[in-house]
Amino acid sequence: MPTGFWSSIAFVIALVIVGLFILSSAIKVVREYQRLIVFRLGRSIGRKGPGLVFLIPVVDKAVWVDLREFFLEIPSQTCITKDNAPINIDFLIYFKVFDPELSVIQVADFAGAARGIATTTLRAVVGDISLDDVLAKREQINQVLRAKLDEVTERWGVKVTTVEIREILPPREVQEAMTRQMSAERSRRAVVTEALGNREAAVTVAEGAKQAAILKAEGDRQAAILRAEGFALALDRIFSVAQHIDSKTLTLQYLEALKVLGEGASTKFIFPMEFTKLLQPLEDLMREKKP
Repeated sequence: MPTGFWSSIAFVIALVIVGLFILSSAIKVVREYQRLIVFRLGRSIGRKGPGLVFLIPVVDKAVWVDLREFFLEIPSQTCITKDNAPINIDFLIYFKVFDPELSVIQVADFAGAARGIATTTLRAVVGDISLDDVLAKREQINQVLRAKLDEVTERWGVKVTTVEIREILPPREVQEAMTRQMSAERSRRAVVTEALGNREAAVTVAEGAKQAAILKAEGDRQAAILRAEGFALALDRIFSVAQHIDSKTLTLQYLEALKVLGEGASTKFIFPMEFTKLLQPLEDLMREKKP
């Protein structure tokens, strides 16, 4: 084949490659979480997307911006508290872009700029707080850091959503003091728990003794009531029987009593005057028996 034919084939292939390159640079597919900031001859013409975006080759230049939330890790920083105690703190910053155009135009390296602002802001915030408050008020420090960082990053079109302190390392002597304090606190709680247990046990024993005493008293009362009722019944019975006893029966009872007295060792007996009256019915009975 002639040389001109191969030259034509090479030219066509070159045109196809150039066309594909131009086409790929002119057509962009922008996802839902992405935006394109388009610069036409160096001037921003706004953001494009999501969807299919057409650019003018060579004339338009696009910068991709991700709208998803990201985090930035701030390495451990040594800060001086209000009471001059050195302390190491590292934390995370969560942020997202709310204005893609500002995030491209206003800041060249957001990660580096945010890291610098975060470290200086952290030192300023911790410098106004005592060591005890730094250890106890972590959430409050998170809120203050987030508010101060957000004031700076807002002009970059970036919103700081959350600041989370991961670790706070106080000086070694403070850690040792905290360890001793925790040990003393655990010992105190053990003593308090034991004292509470002993008190509850004593209360339980006393309550049991009280209930036992109440039951015993109730039993004694019921026994006394039953004895009294029995004695009353006996008296009623005696009184009922006594109503049917005549003078002759009483006389016989007295004589029986005299018989018992006579069987004793005593040689002297004293009789009341009324005893002679009791013998009168007996005398009358004996007279009736005589013929």
